[in-house]
Amino acid sequence: MFVRKLNGPRVVRLPDGGSISVADLPNSGTTRWVASRKAVVAKAVKYGLIAADEAVARYDLSHEELQGWIGAIDRHGAAGLKVTRMHDLRAGH
Repeated sequence: MFVRKLNGPRVVRLPDGGSISVADLPNSGTTRWVASRKAVVAKAVKYGLIAADEAVARYDLSHEELQGWIGAIDRHGAAGLKVTRMHDLRAGH
């Protein structure tokens, strides 16, 4: 088995006791961004599994989009990343 050399950690622990590993990250060619995939990328950046610049390059995101995902997780949890809920959450419902 070949293990690719990584610059950072392979697994990070989350404050809730869970963890995220490199294997949990979406494929680099991902084009359909559901809330669960956005959450994994946002948490991976926030907790140091991958650098923001690496996520931006790997997933063809803007820094603003990535920061928006991280902010939505901080404010509303994974539900804040669902497109159908964004309008309600922004309006303060």
